[in-house]
This record gives sequence, C-alpha cells and structure tokens, in this order.
Amino acid sequence: MRSLSRRLFLATTAVAVTVALTPPAALALPAPSSTARDYEQDGPHRPVKAAGDAAHTLYYPADIATGTAKHPVLLWGNGTGATVEQYEVLFTHLASWGYVVAAANTGQSGSGTEMLDGARYLIAENARQGSVFHDRVDTGAIAAAGHSQGGGGAIAAGADPLVKTTIPIMPGPQGNVNSLHGPAFFVSGQADIIVPAPYVRARFLACDQVPAVYGQLRGATHFLQGDTRYRLIGAVTAWLQYHLAGDQAAKNVFYGTSPDLARDTGAWSDFARNTLAS
Repeated sequence: MRSLSRRLFLATTAVAVTVALTPPAALALPAPSSTARDYEQDGPHRPVKAAGDAAHTLYYPADIATGTAKHPVLLWGNGTGATVEQYEVLFTHLASWGYVVAAANTGQSGSGTEMLDGARYLIAENARQGSVFHDRVDTGAIAAAGHSQGGGGAIAAGADPLVKTTIPIMPGPQGNVNSLHGPAFFVSGQADIIVPAPYVRARFLACDQVPAVYGQLRGATHFLQGDTRYRLIGAVTAWLQYHLAGDQAAKNVFYGTSPDLARDTGAWSDFARNTLAS
C-alpha cells in the first residue's frame, strides 16, 4: 500500500521493509541490501492517531496491544510556527512500519525539552497497567528528529542518554552537535535559502565524535515539494530501520563501499560520511 506516503505534505515537511530475519550464525549468509526508495512503501500496520498528554500527539500501529513486540520510538520537533498536522504523512508512514511517534504540539521546540518530555511520557505509559502502550514500547530504541527549528531541537534532545540516534532535517542553530552520543543523519535541501545547505553541511562536519552521515536532497527547498518529499520519507525510514529496528537490509543505504544515497544522484545532490561512519 502506498496511499499514505503519497499524500501531499502541507506547508512544511519533515519524515521504517520488514526487519530482516537474522540467519543462524552457522549459515553466515549476507543480508540482502535495499535502497532508500524501497522504504517509501507503507508498512504492514494500520496507523492510529491519538492525543497523548496535553503537549504531544501520538501516532502508532493500531495492533500495538496484540502480540509481544516492543516498538521503537521517534520523538519529533516541528519547524517554527508549524503544527503536527503539517508533518502527518511522515508520522502515519512510520506508524505503518511499527513505530510510535511522539510529536510535540508546539511550533517552538528548539530546546529539545518538549521532545524529551514525549519520551518520558511514553516510558511512563509503558510501565502503566491498562495503557495501550503497556510493555509495548522499546525504551532502548528512541530517536529524535525534527525540521528547521525542530531539527535544532532534535540535536539538543540527542544529547540526552535516552536518545539513541538523531535526524536533524534542515536544522536551525539550536543544540550542540558535539554533545550527540549516537549516530546522526543530517539532511539539507539543495535549493534551501532559509537554512542553506552549506550551513547544514558545516554542522555535519563539526560532528566528529559519533558516526555522522550527510545527505543533500536535489532541488529541495526548505518546504519540500514534488518527489523530494518521498525521497526524504524513504531515507528517514531506512535510517530508523537500521539503527533502531536492526534491519540489516537498510545498512547499504548509508554504509559500505557503495551506499545507495551516494549512487542515487537523481535524488541526492551531495552525500558524505565522517570517518566514524565510513
């Protein structure tokens, strides 16, 4: 099903292929590789939207209470003055892949505090008897992502030990990249004049203490239009699938000798990795 990931983004944008089964060690079979565009397809779950606490909107799989699976988490920060609904196509897409998204309701999320409050809310719900999230949240698999000011907020939140990986999308100046303690994926737009690509690349280059990857979306403005929004959804989903869900098929999108984002020059006008990611 592709319908959800093909809806239009509203004013601003931001943005997980089934987890590859690990073969028995004795077989030593290589994992298949995938492309970022493979991850643009919707996942197997029906997404649900619900209010969390007063400060967060939640998106999650409708069947979260069934089975015993624990679900990874994405914390989200909006751009300045933006609303959760403007990024909803990303959140429903990720929920279809089994993620729980806690999106801060505010358009002022540069401190990262609002995003971390979403993590603490879900951790409390994970422990609360009677909650739909009771024992269903993977509290060791939390990512922070955001767009514009929210991208800066994601960097700020990424300094907290709760956050395993960070995705700053066209990020503002908030946060210290040298305080990140987990892998980071920096995204810029080639035609962005609000947060220019050279500025985002400079923040990526300064992040030398953890594995960091940089991707520049070809032709993208600060407010993504056309197919660039689908390219962003696919790349963000692949990053989360590898770093939070252990999907080895997604590794080749960013790592190895010939990463997919480096080869897909029709979608990505620049791609780089620091030495720790190489």
